[in-house]
Amino acid sequence: MRVLVAEDEEILAELVATGLRRAGFAVDTVYSGDAALAYLGLHDYDVVVLDRDLPRVHGDDVARRLVSAGSRTRILMLTASGTMEDRVEGLDLGADDYVSKPFEFPELVSRVRALRRRSARPVPPQLERHGIRLDSVRRAATRDGRDLDLSPKEFTVLQLLLEADGGTVSAEELLERAWDAHTDPFTGAVRVCMSKLRAKLGEPALIRTVQGVGYTL
Repeated sequence: MRVLVAEDEEILAELVATGLRRAGFAVDTVYSGDAALAYLGLHDYDVVVLDRDLPRVHGDDVARRLVSAGSRTRILMLTASGTMEDRVEGLDLGADDYVSKPFEFPELVSRVRALRRRSARPVPPQLERHGIRLDSVRRAATRDGRDLDLSPKEFTVLQLLLEADGGTVSAEELLERAWDAHTDPFTGAVRVCMSKLRAKLGEPALIRTVQGVGYTL
């Protein structure tokens, strides 16, 4: 759900990030290994799309440090080399998956989604509560059989509320999980998104605001 793209080819990094955002992910981009380590230390990412040949700190070293720290972030390693030896070496470093450049973008999105499902917080592909049914694979949601025309951000917020299974999700957690690092926490982005989501869900209202705590479904 939240992805870090670490790729030194800036145009490629931004293309990958744009495509992943359209697929519903919150995405940050960095262009060096030291920046990747800094972001990974600040934010809780589900997946890092990691180029092996990063400057300043090599991608292999980034992978090693993630593994040694026991991070739950899954590693999808990118490389310009597609030889079997390179794939084996990358997987032996601790990568969870491996994609050679050039790659087909739908495959990359599919692999990122698959890695997210294998994270330390497994989520069933279908979530249901109070007449809402959300299919995280098809990226579709309904309420009492009525299709909900949700934006990628609204879909992600609804998924987080469903995953909480009746628990309260704070605005800070929603920002951390559904928005990228450049979002100003004082913009009211969560409040605006929640208002639109409530309107699309319709009556009777299902999302409740717990004052000073967050939101619950």
